[in-house]
Amino acid sequence: MLSAEDNELLTRTGPQTPMGRYFRCFWQPVALSRELPERDGAPIRVHVLGEKLVAFRNARGEVGLVDSRCPHRGADLYFGRNEDCAIRCVFHGWKFDMEGRPVELPNVPPRSQYHQTIRLKAYPTREYGGIVWGYLGPVDDEHPLPEVPQLDHGLVPESHRFVTKKLQECNWAQSIEGALDTSHFSFLHMPAPHVPSNANEDAPADEKRLRWIREDPMPEFSLLEHDVGFVVGGARRADGTQRYWRTAQFALPSHSTTPSTLPGETHFGYTWVPIDDENCWIYTYAWNPERPFTDEERARFAGGHGVIAEVDENYFPLSNRGNEYRIDRALQKSVNFTGVRGVAEQDAMIQDSLGRISDRTQEHLSATDAAIVRFRRAVMGGAKALARGEWPTAPQRHASYRLRSGSWIAAEGVSFEDVMRERFGHRIGLVIGDAVSQPEAAATPVSTASPTE
Repeated sequence: MLSAEDNELLTRTGPQTPMGRYFRCFWQPVALSRELPERDGAPIRVHVLGEKLVAFRNARGEVGLVDSRCPHRGADLYFGRNEDCAIRCVFHGWKFDMEGRPVELPNVPPRSQYHQTIRLKAYPTREYGGIVWGYLGPVDDEHPLPEVPQLDHGLVPESHRFVTKKLQECNWAQSIEGALDTSHFSFLHMPAPHVPSNANEDAPADEKRLRWIREDPMPEFSLLEHDVGFVVGGARRADGTQRYWRTAQFALPSHSTTPSTLPGETHFGYTWVPIDDENCWIYTYAWNPERPFTDEERARFAGGHGVIAEVDENYFPLSNRGNEYRIDRALQKSVNFTGVRGVAEQDAMIQDSLGRISDRTQEHLSATDAAIVRFRRAVMGGAKALARGEWPTAPQRHASYRLRSGSWIAAEGVSFEDVMRERFGHRIGLVIGDAVSQPEAAATPVSTASPTE
């Protein structure tokens, strides 16, 4: 359990909080690229880390990210005009460029100091992997602007990936903890008790893997740290003396990959972005390094599949707090463990059920919560170190974010490190912390990933 003080530290990400300042040392997803489809198109609202912003694509195709409040009288720039690589407030015509400098102040005398001193808060942006990223932290000689983290899905052609997002109606930290806790798959995503493993149409794994997960609800966990986070592996009893390993990556401050992928399968990953302290976005991406996705696969992803939730045109999940995740008690008795369809929907139900902000002073952790403990130590330690003036190094290690995870079947007694070497071959440096010494290997995609969590 955590103290009330540490729970506050972990969960609060506003501009003046320790965790908020820590998050601002890293690039944050602020929109999907397809949400800004046209040059000089309409602005969109962006709420991130407790800040209300506006994003717009200018005539050159670049994305601006600025404060939603005009510094004149506070009018909302969401209603503004995107024109000539700048945004104009429609209240009195004040116009600002991508860096927040005034271009026109029509009702301000020419000799006024306002022309030199007025600024609209603006943040740098980049596009990578189908996502618009914003950097909300300080940039100066001591802290240069880092590169965007090179998540693996962004290294494959666009035809090989699918990227989306969904709203999660709870604090960011309990949602990512739910993803790192892979032991829950033995229950939350299982067929109903006494139902054959292959009877659950929502379960995103084959019958054999489901059987191993169901029959061994206490996997033995191992952790390996690397320079931007850690990889966790859970070993379950498989057939004979073999062990079924499921491995998941965590990268600072809020990236994770799914653990079930066997070679040749599709990879899945997430990035959590706090909207405020009680809601977050989960950016979810699928990618296959070996081949492009078919139209059928893309249609399945777009309609919700596995860890990709079914959402409306605003990326709000169709199964949500308001409709109790469309739980079906008859389904719960006869088909699956929860009565809720969809892995992403089952996760959301449980994560939201902890409350908008989980009270960790009341929990009682067990050995299978090793990854959660390590996650908390990593981000809270980083936030505390930053408060002491120690800047995190992970933001400058963008190549180290080329991470993968997945499943493997190994003989009893094989170490976790050897499992990862067998599973990922020459990419082991990216998995256990030697990424900087192997940039050429990092740029060469290999297979992996799974449709499960």
